[in-house]
This record gives sequence, C-alpha cells and structure tokens, in this order.
Amino acid sequence: MTDYKALYAQKLVTPEIIAGMVQDGWVFGMDTGTSQTPAIMSAVAERAKNSELKGLKVHTLLDIYPYEFYADEALKGKMTGYSWFSSAGARKAINAGYADFIPGYYRDLPRHIRAEYEYDAFCVEVSPMDSHGYFSLALNGSYCEAMMDKAKRIFIEVNEKQPRCLCGTQIHISQVDAIVEYNHELPVLPPVVLDETSITIGNIIAEQIPDGACIQLGIGAIPDATGMALKAKHDLGIHTEMFTDSMVELIECGAVNNSKKQIHRNKSVTTFAYGSKRIYDFINDNPAVEMLPVDYVNDPAVIARNNNVISINAALEVDLIGQVCAESVGTKHMSGSGGQIDYVRGACQSKGGKSFIAFASTAKGGTISKIKPTLTPGAVCTTSKNDVDYIVTEYGIAHLRGRSAGERARQLIAIAHPDFRDELTFEAKKRGLLV
Repeated sequence: MTDYKALYAQKLVTPEIIAGMVQDGWVFGMDTGTSQTPAIMSAVAERAKNSELKGLKVHTLLDIYPYEFYADEALKGKMTGYSWFSSAGARKAINAGYADFIPGYYRDLPRHIRAEYEYDAFCVEVSPMDSHGYFSLALNGSYCEAMMDKAKRIFIEVNEKQPRCLCGTQIHISQVDAIVEYNHELPVLPPVVLDETSITIGNIIAEQIPDGACIQLGIGAIPDATGMALKAKHDLGIHTEMFTDSMVELIECGAVNNSKKQIHRNKSVTTFAYGSKRIYDFINDNPAVEMLPVDYVNDPAVIARNNNVISINAALEVDLIGQVCAESVGTKHMSGSGGQIDYVRGACQSKGGKSFIAFASTAKGGTISKIKPTLTPGAVCTTSKNDVDYIVTEYGIAHLRGRSAGERARQLIAIAHPDFRDELTFEAKKRGLLV
C-alpha cells in the first residue's frame, strides 16, 4: 500500500523553492480567485522584480488577490497577467497597459485551453489531503480540469481553511509535482448593502418567478435583493455559475430544495463559489452541492434541460434596441463576458424560462442614464439584441424578445428614469425608431 503521507512529505517545499524552479517565459495557469495560490505567485513575482526572470505570463479569472503583476507596473515585460474575467486588480492594470485580457464565453474556456494553450505550471489551492491521497479543489470546478490536462507541472497550496467539496474536482498526490502549505483565511466578498432601488428591482423580478423555478443569480445588490425576495417561494432549484450567499439563505429557509429540477434533482449545481465564510462552511462536506466544470454547467443546452430557468444578470448600459454592455465603459475595460450570455440563452431555451438583465436606471448620482440611444462609442456588446429577453429597472420591466425595434424603444423609454425619457424619445424619433 502506498504511504501517501510519506509521498506528501517528499513533495512538501517552500514557495521560494518553487519560484527557484521557474525559468524565463513560463506560462502559469490559475482558476477562479478562491482557488488561486498567493504564496507561490508572490515568491515568483519577487524573483521577477529582482530581474531574475522575464517573459512570464499568468492566466487568471476573477483575480481577488492583490497580485504584484497586476499592481506593479515595474513588472511589465517580466511578469504579465492575462485575465479571462477581471476584478478590480486586473482592471486597473489592463487599462494602464501593463496587463491584458482574453475575450471569450466562460463556457468555452476549457475548450480554448485544451486546443490553444500549454502551461508550464498549473497552480491551485486545495483542501488538506484525505486518507486516499486526494485533495479537493474546494470552491472551484470551472476550467481547472482542462488546465491540469495541459500543464507540464502541477503546484498546489494546501490551506486548511479550504472546504472539502464532496461532489467536485479532486486531484491525487501522484499528479502533484510540489506542495506548499499556506494556511490563511479565504477572501470574502464584502457584505452588500441593499438600497431601496435594489430592493424594488428584486421585488419586481421575484413577482415573475414561479414556485418550482430553477434560478441563476449573479454578483451584486440586485441579485442579492432578488434572492431575499424569493424566501416565500417553494420548491426552487439552483443551477448557477456562481454559488452565492443568497442561495445559502434560500436553502436554509426551505425555499430551495431542488425537488422540481429535471436534471441533478435534489442537488444545487454550480461551477465556483465566492462570498462569505458562511458559503464556504456550507459547502464543506456537503453532498447536496455539486461543483462541476464550466463547459457543462454553463452550456446553454444543459441549462435548458431544466424547466422554468430564471437567469438574473447585470449591465452597465443598454441601448434602445436592446444591446447590452456589461464589460466596459466606452473603451475602458471593466470585466469580461463571463457566463451572462450562456444563461441568457439557456434560460430562453428552457421551457417556461426567462432571462432578466437588471440594473438601476441611472449612474453617478442620477446624472447619467443607463438606458441610452446608442451604446457609448467603444462599448462592448455582451448580450446581443437577438438574445436579450427582459430588461428591468426600478421603474418596471421591458420585454424585448420577439418585439420590433420601435416596440423595444417604447418599452425601454418607459422604464428609464423620468429625467431622461424626453431626451430618449427625441433621439428615438431622430433615428426613426418611433413614428
């Protein structure tokens, strides 16, 4: 019988030893923020800052940690971050010109990785090893299996704070090249303050959701407010990209039991989790949560196998024919496409399904309308006019799918802030959308 503890001891090293293995031009792969390896990356960045390394590339998604290669412009050319979906750190570096991003649908990332990339090392944080030599990739299904397939080496950070996900990706010690132990608290999302606008929008959406629906919620105050407004519902299910605090609340209050789902009945399906410690504790050793790869979880055909799928996502702006921008302010990069279009399409293909894009009607203290005659020049169209279904603000719902351009304009103007409706009407008539 293999002595897994002895094998573990043989592979246990310091972050500095791993950094010492790195050579110029290496490409590193990491998955979502809660499964990334801050100790290893900091040690590698230190060597790069000291001009011992150059030409390193690091692929990330939802970069939560303040990585040096996203924070220090002096690392330009030495260690460059490439974000599949940006958080604040990568966003700043990309707009400053010393980091880059890779456009794509979240569901397609495993296919891109397997077809187009080779990694010198895949780095991932895991829960402690079990008696059979396996580590749980904890809060992450996502594209980690694809990266493991394409990596020449696998470096893991073992963190006793990482939960053990029973129904998720595992990695065996025989697959691992080196181990670092780094026990630290996991990053958490700051609590969201639910303002009056978010609560209003959440209640509007909740009225459209029947008992027995299968829900997907995104990040932010509006999805959280919607979740809170669903506590009086019955027999809800979860099939979602990201597992959130509001979902734990709905499970624990009994609104979610997954009993009406057509696939993965009695299970909550997700591809990663990020939020409070409450989520991480809930997932630990919980067989009712399945953490599965994103090319399955976000496949619109898979999503649509459940009936009454309800998708709720956000936008930065929408134009009068329904084009949705959720990832840039003009040419300024903010994030990525993520899984928004995956769930818009999956919900619309689901029997009885609905997709909602929800946002407050204005920005910057009410001085800017988020419903615009045209998208801001340079803005990225995330969800096309052909895919969009429902748009929601605090002033109501616009149902755009299957509607003419003129009908869309009228409905969107009706849910814009009253201060901007005359201007939008003028611009719509000027364009010939309204007669």
